[in-house]
Amino acid sequence: MSNQELTVAEAARKRVSIRKYTEEPVSAAEILEILELAGKAPSAQNVQPWRVIAVTDHDLKQKLQAAAMNQPQVGSAAVVFVVTSDMVEALSLVADFIHPGVPAERREKDIVSIPASFEKMGPEARDAWGRGQTNIFLGYLLLVLASKGYGSSPMLGFDPPKVRELLGLADHVEIPALVAVGHPAADGFPQHRLPVQDIVKIL
Repeated sequence: MSNQELTVAEAARKRVSIRKYTEEPVSAAEILEILELAGKAPSAQNVQPWRVIAVTDHDLKQKLQAAAMNQPQVGSAAVVFVVTSDMVEALSLVADFIHPGVPAERREKDIVSIPASFEKMGPEARDAWGRGQTNIFLGYLLLVLASKGYGSSPMLGFDPPKVRELLGLADHVEIPALVAVGHPAADGFPQHRLPVQDIVKIL
């Protein structure tokens, strides 16, 4: 980790995917700080469906690597964040995630109406909604890591059922990404992006 944190703009311009890491560990305190900051991501109705399993155990990382198309950064990273979305657990905490500033009468209504609204959606739409919210968290996570000088590599190439089995996750739990994290041992490819004029229309 660098001694001087980058600004959001600096982190966005500097961040690249890193696939080789040193053996230097990431401490539990650092992991918790990273995830606490990433957890500031916005979430509709404040549901915050994201859950993260931080895998530091060597043997478990090797098993995750096998479940992730044998991508070597999974096994060599100091920690692998398994970023999940669990709408069932999230909605069970409705009384906790409603802002304490909400008036008591509205609060009591929200405790009933928020879970009811997701029940009407059905499990498939509910879980897709949670996955979308968790992807916002994922973006925050990658910027936080870059701002603190850590290398990272977000991955969508893995076998979700195998990852669920390894970690004992319920079938309804979505897994938007695995993120390898550590101290870079090699540079990633320099950023190459389309010009902003190619992706934006100002009307």
